[in-house]
Amino acid sequence: MNFRERVNLAAATNQSLLCVGLDPDPERTPGGDVAAFLESIIEATADLVCAYKANFAFYEQLGERGYEVLRRVREAIPREIPVIADAKRGDVGHTAAAYARAIFDELDFDAVTVNPYLGGDAVAPFVERADRGVFIVCRTSNPGARDLQDLLVEGARPLYERVAELAKSWDTNNNVGLVTGATYPDDICRLREICPDMPFLVPGVGAQGGELEAAVRAGLDANGGGILLNASRSVLYASSDKDFALAARKQAEELRVAIEGIRAKATTERRT
Repeated sequence: MNFRERVNLAAATNQSLLCVGLDPDPERTPGGDVAAFLESIIEATADLVCAYKANFAFYEQLGERGYEVLRRVREAIPREIPVIADAKRGDVGHTAAAYARAIFDELDFDAVTVNPYLGGDAVAPFVERADRGVFIVCRTSNPGARDLQDLLVEGARPLYERVAELAKSWDTNNNVGLVTGATYPDDICRLREICPDMPFLVPGVGAQGGELEAAVRAGLDANGGGILLNASRSVLYASSDKDFALAARKQAEELRVAIEGIRAKATTERRT
């Protein structure tokens, strides 16, 4: 199966559009063992998610042991659950090819986030891997997103819309998606019009303040899916005590149920 098929299968099996971000903060890790902490989170939530996402910065900050932790985390995730490398790589073609080999072959991740600023030749080495997923950073959830992403191009439309159109043209292997933040639901809706069939990775739910219902409704595709709603800190640090794994499970379950409720209601409304 390719990446999209694997995500769809996990979403159907677990009845979930929730993606949990495994982004460790050493200062908030109970007991101080980052790998053991994340392994406990995975064990507690694996039946509640459609994917996991590991932001590489939180591992690289640990120095030499960071990649050891990353490998342990990857190994702990059940093989039926896809894992996204949130690395936001983007460089000239031969360098991008090296990044792709590192992430897909050496570290065995199922998908990666890619920065499109260098254009199609920088994205191609990732997209060429037909069995892996590529999420193009398009409309991000941070306040400064508007500094560049709202710049008008080709007369009257914002740059992020042009990025979406380019991503659609790059999707020759049916393995490209978009990163689009939950804090801008109106923009998600516009991107869904441009890319009706693409999967959207939607960060910003939880600690970043994205409004869940608006993001779900805006991002759903015609089949009532097509989105991976990512929550990181709100799940990982639901508790700072010994019950952290149980608290993470409770938070993930609450999010899963809320998302499924919104999805069911939106799907019903579309049919009437």
